[in-house]
Amino acid sequence: MSELWAIRQTCQQLAEVISAALDVEAEIVDDELRIVAGVGKDAARVGEYREGGDRNAGYLYGRVLNTLRPEIVEDPRSDPTYDPSVLRGETEELAEICCPIVLEGRALGVLAMAAMTPSQRATLMERPRHMLAFLGKVADLLASKVSELRHHSLLQLQSLRLEAMVDTLVEGVIAVDEAGVVTHCNRAARNILRLNDSTAVGLPLARIWPGAGLLRLLEGHPAYQNEEEVFPAGRHQVHLLVSAVPIVVGGKTMGAVASLRDLRDVHRLVYHMSQPFQPCSFDDIIGESPVLARVKEQAQRAAAATAPVLITGESGTGKEMFARAIHWAGPRSSKPFLSVNCGAIPESLLESELFGYEGGAFTGARKEGKPGKFELADGGTIFLDEVGDLPLHMQVKLLHALQNRWIERVGGVRAIPVDVRVIAATNRDLEGMLRQGEFREDLYFRLSVIPLHIPPLRERPEDIPLLVRYFVAKHAARLGRVPLEVAPDALELLRRYRWPGNVRELENVVEYAVSMETGSVIGVHSLPVRLREGEREHAPGRLGRLREELDALEERLLREVLRAYPEPNQESRKKAARLLGVSPATLYRKMQKFGLSPRPRRTNLTSAGRS
Repeated sequence: MSELWAIRQTCQQLAEVISAALDVEAEIVDDELRIVAGVGKDAARVGEYREGGDRNAGYLYGRVLNTLRPEIVEDPRSDPTYDPSVLRGETEELAEICCPIVLEGRALGVLAMAAMTPSQRATLMERPRHMLAFLGKVADLLASKVSELRHHSLLQLQSLRLEAMVDTLVEGVIAVDEAGVVTHCNRAARNILRLNDSTAVGLPLARIWPGAGLLRLLEGHPAYQNEEEVFPAGRHQVHLLVSAVPIVVGGKTMGAVASLRDLRDVHRLVYHMSQPFQPCSFDDIIGESPVLARVKEQAQRAAAATAPVLITGESGTGKEMFARAIHWAGPRSSKPFLSVNCGAIPESLLESELFGYEGGAFTGARKEGKPGKFELADGGTIFLDEVGDLPLHMQVKLLHALQNRWIERVGGVRAIPVDVRVIAATNRDLEGMLRQGEFREDLYFRLSVIPLHIPPLRERPEDIPLLVRYFVAKHAARLGRVPLEVAPDALELLRRYRWPGNVRELENVVEYAVSMETGSVIGVHSLPVRLREGEREHAPGRLGRLREELDALEERLLREVLRAYPEPNQESRKKAARLLGVSPATLYRKMQKFGLSPRPRRTNLTSAGRS
């Protein structure tokens, strides 16, 4: 399609103006010799081709296109190079003046005026140079129109390209004009703000997003970066990280543009970049004993569900491995998995660690605030290890978070929705803690929808040889050694040992043996002394006596501290707990255990419900 054909309506209008003004025939052909516009008999021939459509045939229009020079033909009927009609004796024109339409050194077509009557010929031939100059001006006008169309098409193409590029961005982009009306809203922005394709563009941003920081820029406020803003999306709120700049033309603000990201995605990205990637499957849990196989089967069924899981078992049995395997086998495997050891975080920091805090919430808080583990785990799984160590006031906050599916940062006033699956674990007797009033009954039932108990290693001795071989190969490879063999007597000793520290203790023993053994076989002499010197150190009688001695020492120490702080009030108890290095809840539990204080009156712990 030629460029003149694209503006054929304009060409036709000019041809008609020329014909009406000068009372001559007018015709315009493009660079393919196709008639684009015509008056008189040529009006019905628009779309046909002159000179057989061959610009190299040597006729008039072809010469003008090739040479870019205008021509004046005074007697077409006697000029065999005028047109093929001359040879057939069919030429009707008495005179013709034609001019090339040129843009950037290339012919776009030919503009011609022809005389079909003696009076028309007199008009053309009276002042042919003036007529030719007039045609040149009209030809320039057509060339400028084509140039304008080119630039418009180029701008349109660039706009489409820019729009396509912006649409592929992960970040949302939204722009407004000087009146605050949305002019652009890319796919990511529509997804983040939960808008339909036709919702935003053309509407005032204030109607879609009341209080948007972007609108401040139209009032002369400066650009800003990475500010946290809230977008109201129905009953929920979308927390965003927004950067915005004004669009200034000639010193005047003509609009503004903002990039925005879902704050939860930012938090997840930061977490993934700063945390090790540790996928785990059920195949990574070593063991073929029937008791372990049953637990793995239960855990695999739990992985497909969304309900909370409570994993119980002694220390070192692999509760976190089971939690990771459940996460990676479930529908949330592509989302974050965060692990929190509730017993390792100081009580004063536990709430901000779980739920985050707003800027300036307390002394030492970062001015920009900090998201908690629940926010970072949004969409994924949070593993609350040693959940039995949570103080009572944190148990209440955790219960509310699980029931309401939203959290509130320390020092904050807004509810932040979170979609998190909770897997909790403990090596403590939570049911016993319920009876002692140390763990909320409603929280217990909320966490233990799917209970899993991991058996201790002593209850599955048939798994010990498998675990030994696995750990030997693992630590030998880490030290750059070939895998070692384990002597039968050493393996038997490992099978007989009670393993109070379970699988974790077994791995430590194997790592010690691999590190100490200089030969190719791990024998009894390669094992730690505490294993070689006999199991009497860990015999039930010895362990029982050791517990009695520890209880006696603990009671004696507790009595001494209480003598220093005898007042039966909360402040005195806090000081005593601080001196002992335990929480007040643990202090009260020890006091009840040794009969050093009356048991406090039990409150109704199920007031929050068990749902």
